[in-house]
Amino acid sequence: MAKLSLSSIVFIFIFSVLGSVEPAAVHPTQESRARAFIESSCRSTRYPSLCVKCLSGYANKTQQSPFQLAQVALSVSLAKARHTRAYMMQVSGNFKDVEGRTHQDIRDCLDQINDSVDRLTQSILELRRMNQEGGDSDFTWRMSNVDTWVSAALTDATICVDGFSGREMGKMKATIKGKLVNVAQITSNALALVDRFAARHRATHKP
Repeated sequence: MAKLSLSSIVFIFIFSVLGSVEPAAVHPTQESRARAFIESSCRSTRYPSLCVKCLSGYANKTQQSPFQLAQVALSVSLAKARHTRAYMMQVSGNFKDVEGRTHQDIRDCLDQINDSVDRLTQSILELRRMNQEGGDSDFTWRMSNVDTWVSAALTDATICVDGFSGREMGKMKATIKGKLVNVAQITSNALALVDRFAARHRATHKP
């Protein structure tokens, strides 16, 4: 039996977490509570309005669980990063003949976004492997890995944004920058929700 690639495994996992774009029908009271949970959780993020906008469609999948919400947030962040990478790869050829550093800037940024995708992928898989009821050392080690990788992914996206700052930009470069800013902000929110889950877990699993 052929082995699935890492990217295929993550794609299947993201699909299982996020499901279809259309949220499944739920009882109005349950839906209201799930949305209230997301709104409350998103207050701990740097971009709460964006957080609610990105995650409210998956309210029924979070099960009002900080762990499930962290998983969904990371999956949304990865999906955005992959979409932005695909767009940049598609348009990068249009800049090959442009003078200056425009094309090189985009190639450098693509390297950063590739790193972001890899690190977010690692984070999702590590969170999936995490045994919440396991020992404190296992939880601490795995959470340290997730926090390190998501922080690195955020740094990568931020470096890309900075690379497009302070220069004249045409419509396409402005579009790229807008997508990069979106990735950085969504990843920042995901990191905050991961940290929120970790704090809640530690508080309820004190020795």
